[in-house]
Amino acid sequence: MARLHGFTKKQILGIYQKMALSRRLDEKMLILLKQGKSFFHIGASGHEAAQLAAATAMRPGEDWSFPYYRDATFCLGLGMTCREQLLCFLSKADDPNSGGRQMPQHYGHKELRIVSQSSPTGTQFLQAVGCAMARRMEKTKDVVYVSSGEGTTSQGDFHEALNWASNAKAPVIFHIQDNEYAISTHKSQQSADSVYAMAAGYKNLSRYDVNGTDFFETNLAFKQAIDRARKGKGPSIIVSNVVRLLPHSSSDDQRKYRSEEDLAEDRKRDPMTVLEDQCMKEKIISMKEFDKIRSEIQKLVDEDALWADSQDYPDVDTALDHIYSDDESVDEPDFNAMADKIVIVDAINHALKEEMALNDKMVIYGQDIADPKGGVFTATKGLSDTFGNDRVFNSPLAEASIMGTAIGMAVTGYKPVVEIQFGDYIWTAMMQIRNELATMRYRSNNDWTCPLVVRVPVGGYIHGALCHSQSIDGFFIHIPGIYLAYPSNAADAKGLLKMACRMNDPVIFMEHKGLYRQGYAATEEPGEDYVLPFGKARIVSEGDELTIITWGAMVQKSIEGTKSLGLPNGTVEIIDLRTLNPLDLDTIEASLNKTGKALVVYEDNLTNGPGAEISALIADKYFEMLDGPVRRIASKDSPVPYNWFLEEKVLPQTSDVADAIEELLEY
Repeated sequence: MARLHGFTKKQILGIYQKMALSRRLDEKMLILLKQGKSFFHIGASGHEAAQLAAATAMRPGEDWSFPYYRDATFCLGLGMTCREQLLCFLSKADDPNSGGRQMPQHYGHKELRIVSQSSPTGTQFLQAVGCAMARRMEKTKDVVYVSSGEGTTSQGDFHEALNWASNAKAPVIFHIQDNEYAISTHKSQQSADSVYAMAAGYKNLSRYDVNGTDFFETNLAFKQAIDRARKGKGPSIIVSNVVRLLPHSSSDDQRKYRSEEDLAEDRKRDPMTVLEDQCMKEKIISMKEFDKIRSEIQKLVDEDALWADSQDYPDVDTALDHIYSDDESVDEPDFNAMADKIVIVDAINHALKEEMALNDKMVIYGQDIADPKGGVFTATKGLSDTFGNDRVFNSPLAEASIMGTAIGMAVTGYKPVVEIQFGDYIWTAMMQIRNELATMRYRSNNDWTCPLVVRVPVGGYIHGALCHSQSIDGFFIHIPGIYLAYPSNAADAKGLLKMACRMNDPVIFMEHKGLYRQGYAATEEPGEDYVLPFGKARIVSEGDELTIITWGAMVQKSIEGTKSLGLPNGTVEIIDLRTLNPLDLDTIEASLNKTGKALVVYEDNLTNGPGAEISALIADKYFEMLDGPVRRIASKDSPVPYNWFLEEKVLPQTSDVADAIEELLEY
């Protein structure tokens, strides 16, 4: 049988068929776009050979993939069908990528292990590394593919991923498809050197620079890289020099920034033409055979497009489905003390230890969290000694890396519990949190989930100045898809954290630094079965004249403010929310029905802080119950200064709470 570079004629015809299918899909989708049947398209034309070279070397359904928006041919190569891609393009209910929730060409396929991808460029790199870390823990031979264009290598996530993958010898194949343009910006304006050269400094990283329009050359590089990864020798980066035969997307006009001569040169390097010429030169396949394939593919795509167009759109009643899991609610358990008083930081430590013992897929990592240090606040002390450095380990000092890899581990079935050392530094991970973590379940139509926990020390009153005193709850309370917990005492910290470790949704678990070792926040330690439900507030003290709604460190400020006035017992009802998402509106309503007055006390900024939203909800839902205005006590709209007198001025104090109580009681 005739062969070319080890491939039989039958195999080459199959490869060419996939190329032709991808090319015709681009053409057909642009026609459908002009017909008003969709609103956006981004094509793979010119990238087909490089993508098929990768897919052909992988094990579909066993290996893992984190593709980018131009990877249509790669997905076809793994087994995605023409109909599935058309369902995605036309935003139909049975679209396996997202059920019509994402823009076209945002790929995801559970059976093929193509993890749902979103629009931000570069976030996928760290997720792929996290997935590869899980593969190593499982001791499998799976490899992880991740790709982008050369423009995305300007993102910090790319370099963070190379660093972590190289250090961990993770089985990741980084595929950079270099078509020379990041939308309209030429690579000469993007990077000081080639991507291949930039990657030279990473140990354990194998590099390949290939002609991405040549299937055989590129496939050989992928075979070598994947074989190396399966043997545990570490990651590789393959830079495929390809051509972009279409504009960046349907909303782009490349004639504005590319000359006709430039475009003509790219057309000469069309990977389909290159493959045709190679096969005809070796007299393996004739042009007549290629023409027949293209004709058959055109007919297939036209038929499948008619079929896809006839399929149903998603039911509008499903628009709000899959923001969260459908977990059944948990009843609040009885409190049975197992030990004398314990402070919050130790309660957190014990909760983690108990949950680690119950779940061998749970891992803990972050900056400085391993022994002997055990975290800057010692919340994880003793855990790496107990469970080993494979399950409890230090991360690079890079918050985006921590979050991105945790997402990659979570989608594979692991339970990462990661620590961001200070809430003040969570912002570098914001892209991973807002656009990736929070949306994974929704954007994949419930196919992919990220049930991880992010532990974050927050808050002031510790003389930490501007960058060690921040409250973050106001930023995260309005993000759908993430639960928020914020305990005020040791028992709640243990019970809520244990619940977070068992939930099927992502949780941001806020721990107030100023409460870690406070005696007033200490409680008797509950037993191992003490698991608190989210969305169930605690009545700290009962009253019938005024309701204080609060959480975290402000619970104690509210208690002290009430006591300072010498009011009769039963005057002020204090509600500790315990979780900010979900909010326990039932408890708030029941309290306001008694008191008719509401005071919201919180540490975040007054303006646009979480208390503003709670106040708005009260005004919207319970206005007729109110006998006075909804008042807020919060931090000034200012950074927190270092000097303790200035700090006191900015942060809410007991006297502020007391003054507000007195004013409201006069109504």
